[in-house]
Amino acid sequence: MKNIIFLAPPAAGKGTLSEMLVEKYGYAHISTGDLLRSEVALKTPIGLEAESLMKAGKYVPDELILKLISNRITNSDCQNGYILDGFPRTKVQALKYDELLKDLGKDLGVVIYIDIDKDMAVKRACSRITCPKCGKIYNKYSSEMKPKVEGVCDDCKEALTQRQDDNEETFIKRFDEYMQKTMPLYDYYKEKGVLKTIKAYESKFDTFKEAVKVIEE
Repeated sequence: MKNIIFLAPPAAGKGTLSEMLVEKYGYAHISTGDLLRSEVALKTPIGLEAESLMKAGKYVPDELILKLISNRITNSDCQNGYILDGFPRTKVQALKYDELLKDLGKDLGVVIYIDIDKDMAVKRACSRITCPKCGKIYNKYSSEMKPKVEGVCDDCKEALTQRQDDNEETFIKRFDEYMQKTMPLYDYYKEKGVLKTIKAYESKFDTFKEAVKVIEE
């Protein structure tokens, strides 16, 4: 099974696609944000160091993130493949991740870029609602992603909320900033010959089919 790195602009559907791939293939889904929060909650040495940095308003250094990634991808549930979510974010991180994989004797796998039209991304983001308890994402205007009961999570029965930054002006800034910062990473993986592009369709199932083709080719 190919390991996956997703490059995806905001609202491209990376989270939904990851869930579908986990269900189909049994991938381990690795979010660097979740890893950090877990380490902080457990008060591990890495967590304590990261917490002190964040409280001081400093970035968590790449070396610390790499330690988290290294610990996680060597777990038994990653042997059949994993999805990296939120890492790498820069070309420097990508280079360091390559070194880590070489040291561990692991394969990079495939980098999948989800191409989404900016207008579609804005429409998705401004109609996106989330469960504050389980984090499940819904969309008010999508027949596939509407909750069964308006405004209520299907699983937790909690009232759904909308992110404050999911308004058009703020979202466009986030989208443009992502595209600008990610292009060096996009170009790096393209030059390595591991980048595949799939389209973000209106239907998540159409996007899923394209991802499956990439994984199984």
